[in-house]
Amino acid sequence: MVSTLFLHGVIRSLESENAVHEAMLVTDGRIVALGTETELRQIAPAGTELVELDGGVVLPGFHDAHFHIGNLARELEAPDLRGAATLDETLERLRDWADAHPGDGWVLGGRWDRNLWPTGQMPTRQALDALFGERPVSLPSVDGHAVWANTAGLRAAGIEAGTPDPVGGRIEREPGTDEPSGLLLEAAGDHIRDCSEAALVAELHRLLERAQQALLACGITQITNFEGEDVRAGLERLRSDGRLAIRVHIGVAMSDLDLAIAEGRRTGRGDDWLTDGPVKLFSDGALGSHTAHLHDDFAGEPGNHGIEVIPFDELCELVERAVSHGIAVATHAIGDRANTLVLDAYERHRELTAAAGLTNRIEHAQHLRWEDLPRFAALGVVASQQPIHCTSDFPLSVELLGDRDIAHYPWRSLLDSGALVAFGSDAPVEPANPLYGVHAAVTRETREGRPPGGREPEQRLTLLEALRAFTEGGARAAGLADRTGRLAPGLLADFIVLDRDIFAVEPHEIPALTVRTTVVGGRIVHRAA
Repeated sequence: MVSTLFLHGVIRSLESENAVHEAMLVTDGRIVALGTETELRQIAPAGTELVELDGGVVLPGFHDAHFHIGNLARELEAPDLRGAATLDETLERLRDWADAHPGDGWVLGGRWDRNLWPTGQMPTRQALDALFGERPVSLPSVDGHAVWANTAGLRAAGIEAGTPDPVGGRIEREPGTDEPSGLLLEAAGDHIRDCSEAALVAELHRLLERAQQALLACGITQITNFEGEDVRAGLERLRSDGRLAIRVHIGVAMSDLDLAIAEGRRTGRGDDWLTDGPVKLFSDGALGSHTAHLHDDFAGEPGNHGIEVIPFDELCELVERAVSHGIAVATHAIGDRANTLVLDAYERHRELTAAAGLTNRIEHAQHLRWEDLPRFAALGVVASQQPIHCTSDFPLSVELLGDRDIAHYPWRSLLDSGALVAFGSDAPVEPANPLYGVHAAVTRETREGRPPGGREPEQRLTLLEALRAFTEGGARAAGLADRTGRLAPGLLADFIVLDRDIFAVEPHEIPALTVRTTVVGGRIVHRAA
């Protein structure tokens, strides 16, 4: 039996804003008690280690409810195209990366954003051909819903002139021809992603270990992750080697649903480190790629109301198949039409889901018809949202959606309706730092303070509500609230120490706070220099 008494003057359990303790007793990785130092010294077993924590406040560890650790790991050594304001700047960064990383293997990563480029500038395969020649290239957009490929990459994925668009995707063509331009939208990019990512399988466990250190450094002790079997295998290898230091609720890719069923996976099963999560489905695309599925057309784009990635009847069949085998469903839905359809599909199989004891989720739930908003609570559907999307999408979302009367990033309204709201980052689409998301949730402003007062400020949350959504919310959404998400007796001792008390700073100061110490299972796994 290993016991540790952690001491700090401000240990916030988040039960309420005033729930503050000065000591926490941990035995064999679980919290035994919180209280005063005097009280806990009296009950501490002989040989208990004493650890005095420095910094401003102790909080529960963050649970990021929507993560892609495999993509984050792969992109640690990839070109970085974020923020490039023109096509020329983007190509210059790629040229510099190519000079520093010669070879003939796949080039992947990037996170380019054509919405920042001047009107008329578009990614083309020829621009990449000039830089990389026969070296295959697969560069996801910043939102991950488009892929920019060169000719060699397209050829490796079997895409050529006349290749038909897949269901739920579109191959952009050169004007007046059937030749692919190099831009692949939604499902059209699936195969080339698989091809490029397969090239890194042998290195993935090493990259995942590096990625987990980045998470621990920003206070993330648990994630709900949505990726494929290669990432699952990499995480399992880290665990078997004794090197896994974060807890992971592992989602299932739609293409792997049959495998998960055959192996008898059930949502919630697992140990304290790895648990089986929901199957991830896609109802639509994203705003940045102009593929979110809307009831009305995108502003200024007649005829474009996005892409229905999985047709509704197929979506319903997949929900039924998953829940009937004990696997919950998490469906990506950004546009208001997509959210309507996903709620309709969940409602159709509401009784089957309840009988299986499962909780389904909508990932993002960004733009909703007002009449759909109360359906989350009524159907018991989790709203898995990423507050930083609200601020990073500004002002693009205003430009693309106009002044239509729908709810945008409505976490206040969802919470007030009784829905379970769980917060995450969608990293590496957005930065992983949860404090950026907390700031966005309480201010609705960018970190630069735009727009002043916040976009639709009536949707802001209190600091306590935002922190709970980033801790207990993620745990509850994953069905793990009896293990993690709070500081309470019997729960796993996962907590962090910030350099200052987040409740004592101004909201605009929140993104500048840093994590001094991260503890998982009572063991210090990160200390800031």
